[in-house]
Amino acid sequence: MKELTRAEEQIMQILWKKEKAFVKEIVEALPEPRPAYTTVSTIVRILEKKGFAGHKAFGKTHQYFPLVEKKTYTKKLFKGMLSGYFGNSIRQMVSFFSREKNLSVSDLEELKGIIDEEIRRQKVS
Repeated sequence: MKELTRAEEQIMQILWKKEKAFVKEIVEALPEPRPAYTTVSTIVRILEKKGFAGHKAFGKTHQYFPLVEKKTYTKKLFKGMLSGYFGNSIRQMVSFFSREKNLSVSDLEELKGIIDEEIRRQKVS
C-alpha cells in the first residue's frame, strides 16, 4: 500500500467520514481557501489509481467512496512511523510523545489506565 500525500490524505479523511461523496461535496468539506474543483477531481482520480478510492457513475458525474479502511491505513502509517523514527520501540515512541507533548498528569493517568486495562485483558486471554 502506497503512502498518501497531504492533499490525498485530506481528501481521504473526508471520504472516510462521509463514506461516499461527489467532488462538489468534497470541495465543500475542505477548509478555506478551498482548492479548485478540477484540482480535487484530479486528486480523487489519483486516489483511484493508487487503489484508495472507487466510484459509481451517475451519467457524467461520479460518486467516490473509500476502498481502503481508515483503520488499515492508520495501522500501516503507524508501523512505518514506529520503525522509521523509533527503531520499532514503543517505549521510545511513548517516551518521546510524553515529553514533547507536555502531557498533563490526567493525560498520563488516562494512558496508564488504558495500558492497565490491556494488561488485564491479555492476562485473561
